[in-house]
Amino acid sequence: GEGVTEAAGHLHKQGVIDYSRGHITVTCRAKLEKLCCECYAVVKKETDRLLPSYRAASKP
Repeated sequence: GEGVTEAAGHLHKQGVIDYSRGHITVTCRAKLEKLCCECYAVVKKETDRLLPSYRAASKP
């Protein structure tokens, strides 16, 4: 399996994330969604349902 650093490096090279000093910024959410497994949609749906205030606060 891939380690966290290796996975982050791969996503960074793909232009999906930026990372520095332990902080990760998603730079292309649509691309990230395409690269991740189907579990992303399940987790997102549950997060939106259980934490609606989190979703509103995270919008740019």
